[in-house]
Amino acid sequence: MDTALITNEGIVLGLLALILAAVFYTQNSSHSFWQKFYRVVPALLLCYFIPSLLNTFDIVNGETSGVAKVVKTYLLPACLVLLTLSLDLKAISKLGWRIVVLFFVGTFGILIGGPIALLIGSAIFPELIGVDGPEAVWRGMTTIAGSWIGGGANQLAMKETYEVGNDIFSAMVTVDIIIANIWMAVLLYLAANHKRIDANLGADVSAIDDIRRRVEHYEAEHKRNAGVPEYIFILAAAFGAAGIGHFAADLIAPYIGENYPALKQMSLDAKFLWVIMVATAVGIALSFTRVRKLEGAGASKIGSVMIYFLVASIGLSMDITAIADVPKYFVLGAIWMIIHAGLIVVVARLIKAPTFYMAVASQANVGGAASAPVVASAFHPSLASVGVLLAVLGYAVGTYVAYFCGQVLRLIAVG
Repeated sequence: MDTALITNEGIVLGLLALILAAVFYTQNSSHSFWQKFYRVVPALLLCYFIPSLLNTFDIVNGETSGVAKVVKTYLLPACLVLLTLSLDLKAISKLGWRIVVLFFVGTFGILIGGPIALLIGSAIFPELIGVDGPEAVWRGMTTIAGSWIGGGANQLAMKETYEVGNDIFSAMVTVDIIIANIWMAVLLYLAANHKRIDANLGADVSAIDDIRRRVEHYEAEHKRNAGVPEYIFILAAAFGAAGIGHFAADLIAPYIGENYPALKQMSLDAKFLWVIMVATAVGIALSFTRVRKLEGAGASKIGSVMIYFLVASIGLSMDITAIADVPKYFVLGAIWMIIHAGLIVVVARLIKAPTFYMAVASQANVGGAASAPVVASAFHPSLASVGVLLAVLGYAVGTYVAYFCGQVLRLIAVG
């Protein structure tokens, strides 16, 4: 039975809208308190954190609320289309090898982080190793590996592959959500302060600045006062392309699942993956047509509004107090994430990569296609598609790397 104070989805959506409005109202306030406050606390982080309080204090049940699912399923592909209309593939190609290297460094950090976390955790909680069975901790950890390298489809693939029990799976899902969301909050904070961080590191941000300048120049050159027809055209492009994504996913995903076992092992039979891939591809294709001119009418701004609703809905699924329910599992998760984060940060500093590269490479691993574009767009809306491309790479390698990680976990736990 749902014990939340508010169960009406219309009220929940209204609350999220009011929270976003309050954040932007105070951010644009001329009051000295708010100006000092937002120098320290990024607005995007508040859009994420405040909704989590609704779930934490049982005002809204984030698990049963349909708002987050609707926003993810329908608004995410639509906003990705709007954010890619002004895409400049030539400029993105100049981002170079560093971002790809950091992605695989992040993957490697998760691969080794799980076994190291289990070794360290077993020194504190000896009962974590030496036992096997469906509810064994090492089996549950394989699902986190699948989720953090790829996404939800890879996570479920590990659950089936390693025959993970429902109780330990539920506990690990909680660990996955809380730890991953805390790390995402850190990345959003870094995004808000990336100029200062990059300046201190001496990072080469010329390629990123070039993308920004191109987009801003194009927008300024084609900027016009949009009327109702333009807004209709923008929404038609967004939801029309998203609809094509859903249509294609309904055909492609089952076909792969039934006919190509090897691709299924790569989680390429996941419908949502194909929705995102096809919708983004349509958005990229439209960027080469006259539809691109809708950017001048504010297409990316509407896409950014959708992103903020997505951030708020993601926050709605976070319960801060859940950490106290299974502390030893959260110790494992925290150690695991620290290893991943530490490795990717160290390598980023060594190769003098911009904060954007590190943040998006990490989130493409840990968060997948649902949140990597959010982190990318926190730097600039035109960069959202970079997050999608890396997240798709994570889906492709997630099952294989997570399976290998599971074998190492098995050796540590039961020999």
